Amino acid sequence: MSARHGRLKDEGTKLQAVTAGAIAGLVSRFVIAPLDVVKIRLQLQTHPSPISSEPLAAPRDAPATRLGAFATFKHILQHEGLTALWKGNVPAELLYVCYAGVQFAGYRSATLFLQTALPTRRLPDSAESFIAGATAGVAGTGVTYPLDLLRTRFAAQGQCRIYTSLRSAIWEIKRDEGWRGFFRGLGPAWGQVVPFMGIFFVTYEGLRLRLTRLEMPWGSRDAAAGAVASVVAKTAVFPLDLVRKRLQVQGPTRSRYIYSDIPEYTTALRAVSTIFQREGLRGLYRGLPISLIKAAPASAVTLWTYEQSLKLMTSRGTTQEAPM
Repeated sequence: MSARHGRLKDEGTKLQAVTAGAIAGLVSRFVIAPLDVVKIRLQLQTHPSPISSEPLAAPRDAPATRLGAFATFKHILQHEGLTALWKGNVPAELLYVCYAGVQFAGYRSATLFLQTALPTRRLPDSAESFIAGATAGVAGTGVTYPLDLLRTRFAAQGQCRIYTSLRSAIWEIKRDEGWRGFFRGLGPAWGQVVPFMGIFFVTYEGLRLRLTRLEMPWGSRDAAAGAVASVVAKTAVFPLDLVRKRLQVQGPTRSRYIYSDIPEYTTALRAVSTIFQREGLRGLYRGLPISLIKAAPASAVTLWTYEQSLKLMTSRGTTQEAPM
C-alpha cells in the first residue's frame, strides 16, 4: 500500500470527510464574501472598444460600472452600506457548504476507487489527483449550480433590488425562465471546473508533499499549498468563469438590475467571441486581480479548516474507541 493510500485510509470516514468539507466551505465563504461580491461586480462590467455602444444610463445608486476593484468596493460602501458586501451570502453559504462537502467526499471516493480498481497498475499520483479532482468538481458543480446562479444575481443587484428574498428569487426565476433558468451557464461552469479542479489538486498534492520537509506551525503547510494551487488554477480558467457569470444574469429581468451594456449571449462560444470582439482580450480577464486576491485566502482557509476539522474528528473518534 502506498503512503498516499495509507494517508487516505487514515483520514476518517466518508461522513467525516463530508462534515469537514462543509465546515471548511462555511468558514471560507464568510471570510471572502466581500471580495467575491466585488469580483462579480467587476465581471459584469464592460470595457467596450471605441466603436461599441455606450452602456445604459444608470441611477446614482446602481452598481458601479467601469471602475476598478478599490473604486467598486468604495462605491458599494457609500451607496449600499457595509452589509451589501455580503449580498447573496445565504445562497452562497449553502453553495459553499454543499459544494465543499460533495467536493471533498467525491475527491476522496474517486481517489480510493482509482487505487483499488487498479491495484497492480497504479496511475501516477498526478494523474490520480487530476482525475479525482475533476470528478469531484463536476459532481459538486452540478449539484449546487442553482445556488451559484442565485448568489450571482443577488450580488449583482444595487439598492434597486429585483430579488428581495431567496424564496421570491426562486419563484420568479421559475415563473419567468422555467427550470432551465437555474442552469444558465452550466456548460462553461463544467468546462471550467474540470481543468480547474484537476490543476488545483495536482498542484496542491505536489506542494503539500514537498512542504512536508519544512516545519510549519498550525497546519500552515496545507494553507500555503492550497493558496498557491488556487492561484495557478484560477488564472488558467478565468475566462470561462467570466463567461459563466455573464450567462448567469441573462434573462428577462437582466436590464432591470444590470446597468452595463452586456448583450444577450445565446451560447458560451458566442459569449467568448462577442466579449473578445467588443472588449478585447482584457475583457475576458476583468476581475482577475481581485479574483486571485480572493482565491489565495479562500483556498488557504478552506484547506486549513478542512484538514484541522478532519484531524479533530478523527482524533476524537480514536480517543472514544480506545479501550479503558
